[in-house]
Amino acid sequence: MDPGGRSAEGGDGESSGPAAPPSRYESQKRRDWNTFLQYLKNHKPPLSLSRCSGAHVIEFLKYLDQFGKTKVHLNGCAFFGHPNPPLPCACPLRQAWGSLDALIGRLRAAYEENGGRPESNPFGARAVRIYLREVREAQAKARGIPYEKKKRKRPTITTTGSSASTSSHPASGGVGPSAHP
Repeated sequence: MDPGGRSAEGGDGESSGPAAPPSRYESQKRRDWNTFLQYLKNHKPPLSLSRCSGAHVIEFLKYLDQFGKTKVHLNGCAFFGHPNPPLPCACPLRQAWGSLDALIGRLRAAYEENGGRPESNPFGARAVRIYLREVREAQAKARGIPYEKKKRKRPTITTTGSSASTSSHPASGGVGPSAHP
């Protein structure tokens, strides 16, 4: 390792030059991973990564809400359901759903990159997916922005000829597709 903390690449002792700096995504993933590990260390009682579950991940996400910047109107607020309220209110700031979703994606990848098995990844737990869905729906509702799941387009099937026609024929009783070629 050189004094700058970088390791030389290549097995023959020659360096091919300085390594490229990590991408923004890789840097953020490393910061998020270290933040989560610090959270586990400060947990009461301290928690090892191997004992971490989806419930602990949700607890971490709720902990992060205190640092959020997204206003989420409460049910009794006069601005509940309004995307652009005209006045400030006392409703809490929370982490935005999109930020939490991206964070979970980075932590899920980091867990596996750091030796975790995909089948035991707490960031991919069903409870975490349900929690994220509930946050998304609650935030959309509180801001008056309906969240609608994207619908897959079904392929349109076009047919030619009378055998695949859906028009009714007197011979078929006037119902359904024709059975005649």
